[in-house]
Amino acid sequence: MAKGESSMKRSGRPRGCIRKRLYQLQHAPRPVFRAVLASGGSATIFTLPYFAYGIQVERARRDGGSLVNAVGRNDLRAEAAALLVLLTVVFGSLLTFLIVPQPTADGRSTQRSGWSAALGFFASLPIAYIALVVESQFLKPILLSL
Repeated sequence: MAKGESSMKRSGRPRGCIRKRLYQLQHAPRPVFRAVLASGGSATIFTLPYFAYGIQVERARRDGGSLVNAVGRNDLRAEAAALLVLLTVVFGSLLTFLIVPQPTADGRSTQRSGWSAALGFFASLPIAYIALVVESQFLKPILLSL
């Protein structure tokens, strides 16, 4: 087998659907991996304050008290979720723009491109919503049941 050949070309028989997806998952391109990592990191950072605010509001509502002690003195969870998505998209796109260079012909110099930011944008949207689902469906019920 030549040096540049992949293990997918080694076997003569075609792979099944699940094996193809596992191979693609294990051999993701570097720019995609970096975009997902940047968006995931920014979503994690911005989800923590949203999570703390949601717990504070939920406990105040369960205790029958008012939201006077809560930040904003109202239930602003919908606005906070929109802010979480916006910040994740902006910072995910910005970080991807900064860490994913556009390859050049000489291989030594690097350039920044709007395509890197677009890659970060399209990677950060689903990650922001996954962060909201994990927070509201898994983390919050576990912490509130304690």
